[in-house]
Amino acid sequence: MVQKLVIDADPGIGDALAIMLALQDRSVDLVGVTATAGRVAGATATRNIQAVIDGLDPPKRPRIGHCGGAVSPLASPLMDGTSGLGDYNPSVAGLHQRHESARLLVELVRASPHEITLLTLGPLTNVSVAAELAADFFDLLGSLVSLGGAIQSGGDVTAAAEFNVAAGCESARDVLRSPATKTLVPLDASGLAVLSPDQYRRLRQKVVEPVAGLLDGLLPFSFRSHHEVLGIEGVVLHGVTALAAATSSVSFEQIPMTIDVELHGELTRGMTVFDRRRGTHMQQNIDACVAVDVQGVVDYLSSVLAG
Repeated sequence: MVQKLVIDADPGIGDALAIMLALQDRSVDLVGVTATAGRVAGATATRNIQAVIDGLDPPKRPRIGHCGGAVSPLASPLMDGTSGLGDYNPSVAGLHQRHESARLLVELVRASPHEITLLTLGPLTNVSVAAELAADFFDLLGSLVSLGGAIQSGGDVTAAAEFNVAAGCESARDVLRSPATKTLVPLDASGLAVLSPDQYRRLRQKVVEPVAGLLDGLLPFSFRSHHEVLGIEGVVLHGVTALAAATSSVSFEQIPMTIDVELHGELTRGMTVFDRRRGTHMQQNIDACVAVDVQGVVDYLSSVLAG
């Protein structure tokens, strides 16, 4: 059965790779991709989404949501380059019809009630606004899968906080505490899957245009930045791992938990706090991925792009 999917993203090379994969995955009907500000400004996120979709030119093109907003002060251009897409910098024509991201989310969910899986790869600003615009938004949404937060691994932009949550703490708190059916893919899971240089070379030999051109523009830069900034010989597949969770393409271990977001701590603002005390009466409000089939994520990427 083909799954209706909407991706909300702030591409970023990792998000761009996940969008590529969703467009190529025959089990996915990618009906919309909405831009949010975070790692790049909102206008740049919109442009980057267009660049990926135009570069692949799929038979069925998803609807695109645009947004404004500035790049987060927590973002670093070292990982993704100033454009967000590394060495890939094609010319993109402006959208003929502009649809605000949050309003498009509401429209898509209302058009297919209880059928849409929404995958968020950036800050949760658009989802929070969509819920404010439509009181029935979460009721009509099939499920929400969010890349963000950390359970035990610590943060990536501060010692305690992960970027997607820290870049929009208030929105994250509203969404993650909402009554929606939610799955969280934290750093504890998304940080495990790494595409090695050897795995990439084997993949690159199998892919053809237009996928090959996009990979050549995105991944060599990402391999360099992971090596120079993080000291990792490979590319961490955060976005791809989250997509695999949204599409049930890979085996995950999930644990029901109670989540909240710290808003005020001097050292802990943006921290995702999980209440795992025995005997507590706090209602569990999220399924958190705590382990993943790492090789399965790499195999999913390779099989879809080379297929």
